[in-house]
Amino acid sequence: MRKWIFSVVLALLAIAAVLSSSKFFQPRPEPVTKNSVENISEPPTRFNVVVASEEPVNAPDVDSKRLMAHVQALNYQRYTQQERDRAKNYLTQSLQKLGWSPNLQQFEGGVNILATRQGTDKQAGTIIVAAHYDSVPASPGADDNASGVAVVLELARLFASRPTPRTLQLVFFDQEEAGLRGSIAFTTNKANLQNLHGVIVMDMVGYACYTAGCQKYPPGLPVTPPTDKGDFLAVVGDIEHLPLLDVFQKPGKPGLPTVVTLPIPLKGMLTPDVLRSDHAPFWYQGVGAVLVTDTANLRTPHYHQPSDTPENLDRSFFQGAAQIVINTTTALLESRELLKSPPSTTP
Repeated sequence: MRKWIFSVVLALLAIAAVLSSSKFFQPRPEPVTKNSVENISEPPTRFNVVVASEEPVNAPDVDSKRLMAHVQALNYQRYTQQERDRAKNYLTQSLQKLGWSPNLQQFEGGVNILATRQGTDKQAGTIIVAAHYDSVPASPGADDNASGVAVVLELARLFASRPTPRTLQLVFFDQEEAGLRGSIAFTTNKANLQNLHGVIVMDMVGYACYTAGCQKYPPGLPVTPPTDKGDFLAVVGDIEHLPLLDVFQKPGKPGLPTVVTLPIPLKGMLTPDVLRSDHAPFWYQGVGAVLVTDTANLRTPHYHQPSDTPENLDRSFFQGAAQIVINTTTALLESRELLKSPPSTTP
């Protein structure tokens, strides 16, 4: 029975992703009638705004030139099988040059790429950092999502020979734009979830805007937006794994973008606009996962357009976003703390 229910949830999740015209924050659906939700109450959602302090995490520094070099190397439409094979070859060769041994996991219509560096403590578990490498038709997808892919490759460089208690696994998902097909295939393989303690998914981390009103929000958001400028990095997670979100609030290096964390109740069932990237299938397997994003179509006019090119990225913001992910990954890999929220004490 449980397997049947989960299959239905995943099917609905995939359908929602395919039918959505934009990625992360869609206008909310019409209110559900009282009778259909009379036993469900949605806890209030909150924004946590985090500004980097002067006490940085002991993390390695990103190389902005390397980040942009990866984005330039992927500066082409990655939609057809041939185009995605070309990207797959670039990713596997890049990982091999950095000393990793990539593993290809095929599923119907695509290939996920995995690479693992074992930790020093098997009991500490695994942290995944991931991004999707496909794009939509007619778009070179510099922000969506060569930016996220470039950060994962930079992580590969920085952590290839850096020992940490936790194991680091890097994952490049295929066919995200076709309905999260790669991440759904990955999460339905139970072997991939063994001893998995947390997941960071990056999807669009390279664009910022600084004029008043350039940042939009979905109608009916149950919080007061922190700003109408798009100069922050958004991190979305589920309330069942708040400690994973909280790691993004740890002190960081000065000069980095502001981080806005958004905890989501009920696995996003009442806010389906936050289920449109590769973090969502992990939620429905009970695994803590966060989406790190520049908020996509709510900020950039280049979303899913031919103009989503390297020239239109904000290089300073991109480098800062990458450093935030590096800092957070460092903190997670060097920790042995549980990343689940404590049990509720309310009746």
